[in-house]
Amino acid sequence: MEDGGSNDRGSLKRSWKDSEDSVGTPSAPENGQNHGPEETSSDDDDIGPTLPSLAPKKKRRKLPYEKLYINALPCSQRYSKSLMHKDQLSFVTITPYTDFLITSSIDGVVKFWKKVAVGIEAVKEFKAHLGEIKSVSVSQDGRSYATAGADKTLKIFDVITFDLLAIVQLESVPLSICYVHRRGASSPLLAVSDDLGHAINLYDGKGETQKPLHTISSLHRSPVTAMAYNNKYDCAVSVDKGGMVEYWSPGAAYEKPDNVWEFKSSTDLFAFKKAKSTPTSVVVSPDGASFATFSFPDRQVRVFDFASGKLLRSYDESIATITDMQQAGTSLQKLEDVEFGRRLAVEREIENPALQNKINVTFDESSKFIMYGSILGVKVINTFTNRVVKVFGKDESFRSLNLALYQGQPQKKGVVTVSMAASANPLLQEAEERDPMLVSTGSGKVRFYIFTNEEEISKATRDVQNEKPKLLNARQALEAKPAESGSAAILHTTYGDIHIRLFPEAAPKAVENFVTHSRNGYYNATKFHRIIKKFMIQCGDPLGDGTGGESIWGKEFQDEFSTLKHDKPYTVSMANAGPNTNGSQFFITTEKTPWLDNKHTIFGRAVQGLDVVHKIENTKVYKEKPEEDIKIVNVDIL
Repeated sequence: MEDGGSNDRGSLKRSWKDSEDSVGTPSAPENGQNHGPEETSSDDDDIGPTLPSLAPKKKRRKLPYEKLYINALPCSQRYSKSLMHKDQLSFVTITPYTDFLITSSIDGVVKFWKKVAVGIEAVKEFKAHLGEIKSVSVSQDGRSYATAGADKTLKIFDVITFDLLAIVQLESVPLSICYVHRRGASSPLLAVSDDLGHAINLYDGKGETQKPLHTISSLHRSPVTAMAYNNKYDCAVSVDKGGMVEYWSPGAAYEKPDNVWEFKSSTDLFAFKKAKSTPTSVVVSPDGASFATFSFPDRQVRVFDFASGKLLRSYDESIATITDMQQAGTSLQKLEDVEFGRRLAVEREIENPALQNKINVTFDESSKFIMYGSILGVKVINTFTNRVVKVFGKDESFRSLNLALYQGQPQKKGVVTVSMAASANPLLQEAEERDPMLVSTGSGKVRFYIFTNEEEISKATRDVQNEKPKLLNARQALEAKPAESGSAAILHTTYGDIHIRLFPEAAPKAVENFVTHSRNGYYNATKFHRIIKKFMIQCGDPLGDGTGGESIWGKEFQDEFSTLKHDKPYTVSMANAGPNTNGSQFFITTEKTPWLDNKHTIFGRAVQGLDVVHKIENTKVYKEKPEEDIKIVNVDIL
């Protein structure tokens, strides 16, 4: 093939030279000699346009047994069933080797589901935490599962018996957790990071002690946002808010092991630092050869080689790129303008810090494909050929966030794997008996969605009502209306709790906006971004700089002035940029501020935790911005 291509190029050059003879250019070699590379080097000196090369097209890379790998994924692009929690879903987890699906929601509820021959069955439900679940982790052997909550506790479960084993009290709100021990280890370890410091604490994985067994304090300089463990290398990878990526091993005195890269300067692990982005999730491939990340604000999916730390692939899912591709018509799927606008609004919503750590990337069992949610659905990308091979849920109404994939055989365990089938194993026909299942959460949804091999799907019956509706009839709806609006709230901040009395009668829209945002987790992890001593403390902006935030209606809403006045400290009012420009930001006064009357809507007053208000007020600031981050952890509505 290559010789033929060379001869074609040589003949083309001879004909070109022959044509040039008529204008006095040097003639072609005599006796029909072919041009060698050295003989035609003078071609590089030509000035002006050149003829197109007839070099053979570069062959497209082809993954052996690609069709087999794809067949091991769910074949239906529409979800076949959805099941409910009472509140929005946070995480979905498939336990390896033990065939359980574990789901969790922002109200602290954990549900265990057992994978059966076809589908799943509910097993047990726990009210695990009083507040939001911040992070979850499952051990390499699928036998242990842990959750970390905003209530400063760890809950450790035995998966096989679906029982709660231990409760560990923490000193601060956790940010990320990860089991960091090899499969079958006699002494399991659970790594825990928090939002205030940069240390990683190692706890007993069975919860038998309340104190950390070890603390890694010099590895990171910023809070650790995500961790993952590689069983093959006995190595954990952790990432922090500053964009730094670190390797460390429990078996190597918590230092970088010797079986990976030697010098960090030879890796691409500084990619996040250069992009000024923070990885919010990390996942290691099943074969341990690579790991994938999702980061904000650049919204890129990156795939790294684990041993060398080299960047293998990156995929840009930023809003700017999505918009440009839609306008240019180069997108994977051309959407109608109205539908694109609707989906783009959802894309902007997921930039809320409260949702960022809910987005993940997952590998299939062959480690050749990655899956992640996008504006067009769940993309399945062959990282070897760099092509999208399938899109799940492209016509569904939800935006996928957190994913989990099951590819086993619940009845005939261990009969065949994709790798065995790919190697022409005689048990290849058994692959048809697989029941693969892709599970996804949705942005702002109380349901999780299951994609399977089921082809005949009824839209009327696929959404299962496995939770009782909160309002059963019109009378109950009428009675529940005051409670729905909320009469009180507790701001759980990193400095302590602030109790607020709400005034729904005086400012119904402002209270409804505040309550709905609070219940949806909109204010979670947002900063007190503006503080003026002896005046007020301001918060409620998901961007953290005073320029962001919107109402629950997606637009500004009108002022609501009443007989309430700014005649007392601790008044809670809407921040605005002028008349009728209310969004999500609000402030708490620390003095009487009568000049704000009829300019800012009053919707509440702080009644407890006043010392916390003053503690925040007295923090060091630079140009009204606190020098250290003071955050709302979450808001409880009473």
